[in-house]
Amino acid sequence: MMDLKGLPETTASLPPVHTWTPPFCGDMDLVIKANGEWIHEGGKIKRPAMVTMFSRILWFEKGEYFLVTPVEKVRVQVEDAPFLVVGWQWVDSELGKAIEFVTHTDDRLVLGVGCDLWMAFFQNEERPYVSMRYGMKALVGRNVFYDLAEYLEPVKTSEGEGIGLISAGKSYLLMKDE
Repeated sequence: MMDLKGLPETTASLPPVHTWTPPFCGDMDLVIKANGEWIHEGGKIKRPAMVTMFSRILWFEKGEYFLVTPVEKVRVQVEDAPFLVVGWQWVDSELGKAIEFVTHTDDRLVLGVGCDLWMAFFQNEERPYVSMRYGMKALVGRNVFYDLAEYLEPVKTSEGEGIGLISAGKSYLLMKDE
C-alpha cells in the first residue's frame, strides 16, 4: 500500500485507488489525447464532470494507464500526459512563496511540495510537465507556461545553471546555459 504522507491534500481526498487490486478486465475504447481531450468510442467526452470523475480513478502502472474500481481494471490509451495544467497562481507555503497549478480536472498541485517541473520531448517538441499522483504527469498548457515566463530567473540545480523558476524554495531549471 502506498503511503499518502507528503502527497498534496487533494490526493488524500481521492478514492483510495492505491489500495485496490482488481483483476485486469481488458481494454476500454478510451483515448486521452495529447491536447487533453478524452475520446470514448470515437466521440469527445463533452461533460467536464465526467472527465473529472474518470480522472479520479486513473491509475498508472508499468508505463500503462488504467481506470480502476474495487472490482475491475481496464486499460486506456494516453497519447502524452493524461492531465493538462490550465491555470496557476502564487500561494504561500511552509517553504515560502510557491506556484500552485490547477489542472483541467480541478487538481491542485504546489510546485516544490509534492510536485516537480521538467522539460521533455513529445513528437520532437520540447514541452513542460509537472508530476502528479501515482507517477502520472500533467502537461503545462502553453498559455500557462508563457505566463510563467515573466517569473523566470537565474537558477542553479544538480542539472546545471541557467534560467528557471523557484517555488517553495526549490529551483527548476528550464533553459540551461550553453
